[in-house]
Amino acid sequence: MIEKYVNSSAVEVKISDEIPSAAPIVEGKLYRIGQIGSFVKFPIGSLLLYGVVSSVSNTPAKEQNDEIPNYGSRYLTVQLIGEKQGDDGFQKGVGFYPTINDEVHLVTENDLLDIYGSRDEIGLVKVGTHSSSERLPVFLDLDKLILRHSAILGSTGSGKSNTTAHILKSIVNNNQGSRVVLIDIHGEYKDAFPGESKVLKINDSINPLYLPFWLMNFDELSMFLVNRPFGQEWPQDKRLRQEITERKILNAENLKAGRVNNEFVTSDSPIPFDIKELWYDLCRERVATYTTSQKPQQNIDTEATCTDEGSFPDLKAPVFEPYAMGINPPFKSQINDMETYEKKILSKLKDSRFNFMFDVGEYNDSENFDLDHLLRSWIEHDKPLTILDLSGVPFELIDLTVGIISRFIFDGMYWGRNEQYTGRQRPLLMVYEEAHSYLPHNSEGKSILGYSRKAVEKIYKEGRKFGLGSMVITQRPSEISHTILAQVGTFIALRLTNTSDKSTVSSSAPNNMTSLIDLLPSLRVGEAIIVGESIKVPSRVRIPKVEPRPSSNDPEVSTHWQQQFNENEENYKQVVTSIRIQKPIQRR
Repeated sequence: MIEKYVNSSAVEVKISDEIPSAAPIVEGKLYRIGQIGSFVKFPIGSLLLYGVVSSVSNTPAKEQNDEIPNYGSRYLTVQLIGEKQGDDGFQKGVGFYPTINDEVHLVTENDLLDIYGSRDEIGLVKVGTHSSSERLPVFLDLDKLILRHSAILGSTGSGKSNTTAHILKSIVNNNQGSRVVLIDIHGEYKDAFPGESKVLKINDSINPLYLPFWLMNFDELSMFLVNRPFGQEWPQDKRLRQEITERKILNAENLKAGRVNNEFVTSDSPIPFDIKELWYDLCRERVATYTTSQKPQQNIDTEATCTDEGSFPDLKAPVFEPYAMGINPPFKSQINDMETYEKKILSKLKDSRFNFMFDVGEYNDSENFDLDHLLRSWIEHDKPLTILDLSGVPFELIDLTVGIISRFIFDGMYWGRNEQYTGRQRPLLMVYEEAHSYLPHNSEGKSILGYSRKAVEKIYKEGRKFGLGSMVITQRPSEISHTILAQVGTFIALRLTNTSDKSTVSSSAPNNMTSLIDLLPSLRVGEAIIVGESIKVPSRVRIPKVEPRPSSNDPEVSTHWQQQFNENEENYKQVVTSIRIQKPIQRR
């Protein structure tokens, strides 16, 4: 093959008439010339340039001559990707360019081994095999995969969950000190990692996932408790901020992880306080009756007779002597500016769906378990993988929940960046499954306010410096935050058929790889286009199936519909009960 045209990124190659077949046999192996995504090389002295075939064309053959076969003019368009100097390793980028009439050769499996590396090299993770050869393993650079961030993209049924499970298994099984936290909002992955993971689940009796409400900053907590819009600061908001700050100051000197000076305590400080006691105090001043009708003097000293003190742990309001209708005491309370907030707080406290935030065991008593214990339970234990199962979290709280988890872990890595046991000395990977549900590029309704998006965007923009990497998994890349996608260093794209999703990947991938991206709609199940910093050469890769698999596979319709089911009046009773209590049916 010889070159006919060269520019800064593409080379047009004419296939020599001396090559009679598009599938020659070299060293006993069949190679296909001109297959999209296949490789060629340009020998220039001791330098080898490598390129990827991006398109194929030809002109019709002329009338055949019995003595001289005529195959027409056959052309390849090749995108230059890298070079290899002598015995040095393959390097991305091109420093020298071929010229017209230089020779172009096929790339054999031995050449590909030089490009992709071998399993003996430290810091490589096997992701699968090259689509053109099952004997050619494809590896990713672990450092760049983690700290330069990554994304696994693919339509439903393309093999996205299997790819995620395979890559995570390759990481944790070959790196004994690895630390990975997987955000699993549907509870699909615990079955895929029976021996490699610790699963923390909302409302679980063995390994419950606690998320103390006081981990939220004031904006998050006030939004959750009383639906306060971001930036609003009415007198009721100032009062709520003051009450929370005062209660945190009272506990600041009794923290097991170490006391905090009062001057450093704010309403945003992650210090425990009793939210039920706060509700009780607000309720008491509203329902109490008083011996004076003057509002400024209404306090505990002017309260009328209390017939039942109630109980704040049991959310039982106090009862006072009824107020009189005339000018005689006791008088009705005139303090009602916090009534709406007090009732909203009570409704949240009584909602069992939020128990994982309010009933957090000994974490509410910082003298027993403090936040250091909570953080260790998430990221420092005898398993390399932590699965945070959020399937029990109400949908309207997914955004806030993922945001709190992400911000807390980021803060731990940031403030511990110079410690020997975490931060830069012990990196961590965050994995976000079904990311389009809570990381959209714009707010979609009141349930998605952007708390998780802001926290995860911060990880993508700054996490690398503190040893924190991230991976997002989604079936709708066009709906993901543009800031997040702009920071992704490695794209693992499975079959994508939606035009907008494909365009999103195409605009984020390297400019000279559009020919590979064009293959996305035609990829087989479990096949991916991988481009980016962690792979030496953008490639079409087959991802092997993992066992056990995540519980995300499709039901077998044809099998189940062959069965005969008996009608029973007991059917659906448990289903309806689960709908009402918002908990799934537990099958043994």
